[in-house]
Amino acid sequence: MVALYLVSAEEAAGKTTIGVGLGKRWLEEGKKIGYIKLVTAGKGSADGKNDTVFMKQVLALAEPVDVLCPPVSKVKEVVDRLSRDKDVVIVEGRCGRSPEESLDQADYTMMEVLKARVMVVADFASQSPAEIINCGKRFGANLLGVVLNKVPASRLKYVAAESSPQFEAAGIVVLGVLPESRALFTVAVGELADSVQGEILNNAEKSAELVENLMAGAMLVDSGLEYFGRKTNKAAVVRGDRPDMQMAALETSTRCLVISGGTAPVDSVRYTAESKGVPIIVTGNDTDTIVKNIEEALGRARFNQEKKLLRLAELVESHLDFPAICKGLGLG
Repeated sequence: MVALYLVSAEEAAGKTTIGVGLGKRWLEEGKKIGYIKLVTAGKGSADGKNDTVFMKQVLALAEPVDVLCPPVSKVKEVVDRLSRDKDVVIVEGRCGRSPEESLDQADYTMMEVLKARVMVVADFASQSPAEIINCGKRFGANLLGVVLNKVPASRLKYVAAESSPQFEAAGIVVLGVLPESRALFTVAVGELADSVQGEILNNAEKSAELVENLMAGAMLVDSGLEYFGRKTNKAAVVRGDRPDMQMAALETSTRCLVISGGTAPVDSVRYTAESKGVPIIVTGNDTDTIVKNIEEALGRARFNQEKKLLRLAELVESHLDFPAICKGLGLG
């Protein structure tokens, strides 16, 4: 059994994305895969459990979620248990931005306990190459390499061509350069309704549809059609007293219409929404609160919807150096 330790200095850098992509590829090759999510109490705990539920489903893991999210003190025990019948155990953790951080110290201790190879997953927009290099160097010979994630599509070729020599000069292998993908940062209509404490009035069967963008039309004076036509696959947030703007949003590419102030839509709006298959969500919150809650939901968005799996597989297949990763892990 070999342990692959995925770490990042930032939350939501893409560790689970990489983990599920690699795990599914190894499963297709007939390997037995295990998974552990290191979750500390407090911030990030709920998201960590959600990620683990999804990984359990996608990788067909037999162990209960609580076993797969052990406290740090129990990790070695769980890994020893999994190692009896697994070829690879993927472990997710966090590292600090400097060696002095307690999070960093715990990370190194865990690496040694697990005798794991380490892959640093870096959010390209949040960390400079120098910061990523410094982070990688601290793992010494245990470092397998780094993955640069969330690179703007317009800069993908440039970053891929320019980054490798810079990292190689520091003795660090770049194992992949992954593009930023809007499809992986979406939230389902049903989850969006929960985030704004709203009620779905119609077309509830569309609650699994994915929202990619957000537009608020509370104070518009321009043409609603022109405004709402600027973005596709969106949640349109409109005040309850603006049925004209609600109708305009429904004439464009809209995943759901969110009406603020607890005001029920007029009959013409409801009929149009039902005929176009667009769910209406009514909430008592004001527009500013709705927008804030949806932005937070989109910010926390993972890829825990089945519709994202195909895109995820494409990203991993096209942009990760899978042979180099397998060779580094001794998987052949």
